Amino acid sequence: MSISISPASEPFVGEQFDDIEQQRDAAKLGMWIFLATEVLFFGGLFLGYTIYRFTYGHVFVAASRKLDVLIGGTNTAVLLISSLLMAFAVRAAKLDQRRALVGLLAGTALLGCVFMSLKAVEYHKDYVDHLVPRMGFKWEGTDPGNAELFYWIYFAMTGLHAIHVTVGIAIMLVLALLAWLGKFAHGNHNAVEIAGLYWHFVDIVWVFLFPLLYLVGHR
Repeated sequence: MSISISPASEPFVGEQFDDIEQQRDAAKLGMWIFLATEVLFFGGLFLGYTIYRFTYGHVFVAASRKLDVLIGGTNTAVLLISSLLMAFAVRAAKLDQRRALVGLLAGTALLGCVFMSLKAVEYHKDYVDHLVPRMGFKWEGTDPGNAELFYWIYFAMTGLHAIHVTVGIAIMLVLALLAWLGKFAHGNHNAVEIAGLYWHFVDIVWVFLFPLLYLVGHR
């Protein structure tokens, strides 16, 4: 009696799929649907910001000038570089370059940590400057109520984005560990591609947040 054993190098294919390509397409579709819901979520926040921006424009401009453009701009560069590393990580996964994949995923996570560290520094600065709503907020200019509204929106949008970055960092670290263990060898790179879509989305959101929140008062 002969027993047929599938090669260990073959990617795992769920019983509900005909082949690995169908499984990959289904996973990508699922991620795109998830990202579409995220677009709707952040889109509502962007719409609310836009309405208030045009309603209380002079106050929002003055409030925006209190934000640290240098930290915001540095974080923008950090995330853009991390997106580049993530794109190279997907390429390394497809080419079965394990060591490069581990390094690129770890590098992406490291840059995410740099982003969060700078964000923590900025939040602390905002706290010291009494710009945190309901926590000793002080505004020396006109219309302090709507100035505080700007910072409510600022902390809500950047805070939610920071949560997404933190989740992304955890994902990258897990993937780096799995890559080091050789779990993505021989074409089994679907998880890396899906994670790449998520990370690029997080970066794109910040690319919109930076000019809307930080540059509106610097024209």
